[in-house]
Amino acid sequence: MSHLPDLVAAACTAHADYPRTSPYHPSESYPEYPYRQTEGSAPLGALLGTEPNEIYAAVRESLRLAGLDAANFGTSAWNPLGQFIRPGQFVLLKPNLVKEWHPRDPDGWIYVITHGSVIRAVADYVWIALAGRGRVMVADAPQTDSKFSAMVKLMELDRLADFYRGQGQNLELVDLRKEEWENVDEVIVERRKLAGDPCGYQAYDLADRSEFFQHAGVGRYYGADYDDDELNRHHTADKHEYLISGSAVACDVYINLPKLKTHKKAGITVNLKNLVGVNGDKNWLPHHTVGTPADGGDQFPNRSWKTWLEHTGAQTLRKTALALPGVGTWLLKRARRAGKKAFGDGNQTIRSGNWHGNDTTWRMCLDLNKIVLYGRPDGTFRPAELPAAKPYLCFVDGVLGGEGNGPMDPDPLASRCILFGSNPGVVDAASAVILGYDVDKIPIVRQAFHARGFPISTGNWREKRLASNRPEWNGTLGELTGSAATLHTRPHFGWVGHIEAARTK
Repeated sequence: MSHLPDLVAAACTAHADYPRTSPYHPSESYPEYPYRQTEGSAPLGALLGTEPNEIYAAVRESLRLAGLDAANFGTSAWNPLGQFIRPGQFVLLKPNLVKEWHPRDPDGWIYVITHGSVIRAVADYVWIALAGRGRVMVADAPQTDSKFSAMVKLMELDRLADFYRGQGQNLELVDLRKEEWENVDEVIVERRKLAGDPCGYQAYDLADRSEFFQHAGVGRYYGADYDDDELNRHHTADKHEYLISGSAVACDVYINLPKLKTHKKAGITVNLKNLVGVNGDKNWLPHHTVGTPADGGDQFPNRSWKTWLEHTGAQTLRKTALALPGVGTWLLKRARRAGKKAFGDGNQTIRSGNWHGNDTTWRMCLDLNKIVLYGRPDGTFRPAELPAAKPYLCFVDGVLGGEGNGPMDPDPLASRCILFGSNPGVVDAASAVILGYDVDKIPIVRQAFHARGFPISTGNWREKRLASNRPEWNGTLGELTGSAATLHTRPHFGWVGHIEAARTK
């Protein structure tokens, strides 16, 4: 079986627009398109949308550019995902559903989370490959203070599920989180238990095959919650443990559907970073290491009395909030407001590892990718060989992505493309090049080609190839790096002046 590991297909659209109405039918009848209008038992023709749908066309074009099932293209027998998916299998679709709102733009969710029309187009080709037999789940673990139900409503995924149900196909919509938090003024005021993953959760210890093995930050990691003691119990000198959603490991085929955006801790967030959403407990995930580079940390770029005071005060207040929820939470809320005035707003001041010196987040993300690729449901691992037993496919929603202060507060980026590939590191390398960045300066992508213990991507990223319906985007990634044809994208302010590729062509 070919997993096309060295090729990324980039299908470009004429506009940065999405269809507005679910279930996001294609606007053109394709030979392989399976859904028909009927009157009684009589077929009347293809079930099409009434508005233009460039997204469906771009997903289809990305599969054609990749050369999948080329012999049958243009016929009703075309089954591009058939070499990865067999009838009867369990396929998981993992979009980026980080947050249902944008802090500055009421409609900004559309360039923060994966659009439902991308999910629809990919799901259609999954159903074709399953030939009516199998299980399809759309699942994610959003940011803990997000509302999964609100995103389902915004994306109209409930209507999409209703459509498939009417065709005799069950599209499962699953919130993988165990808890949902209520935040007020960036302070946790309530924690609600959720049903979670129907497949449960499993702990995986990567031990010396973790990217954190022999890392200087042991004992000083900070995660998603106030209780950093819990996080550091799972990451010690000999243990590097993650709690993973059972569905992400139990599925036969994993399909990543990230949004193309910049990221404050990782530089970019595409496939490799999107794996944060397969966790059962985000407080097992190191996000940054307390301190500065001078002492092996990456919380702040430089040590000063101001950063020391900020860290010490915040740490004391967080511990108080844990020990005395009522009084401590009230104090923490007041301190947060005062702290922004004294130490600067997070959209202007580097803190919490939100800069190009973050040496923690990329390690955590690569560890998660290893577990999805090689993990077994019982917590053990498959042999460390590529291609891994599980196909891992990538469709990137880059039609309208985000630049600047991503992932939560970006500005819209009309990159007008859908990317497809079968290796997350290779697709992320192509994404970085298209954004106008230098892969060698983005650790989460660069190190995917040098992962410890379990390979994620192999070879030289510069030799991987991009195939596109945009002529100037065809060539090796090395040839395209710095090209005038790539985008001039603004990174997060903590990465500005560091990751942009030199314009040499």
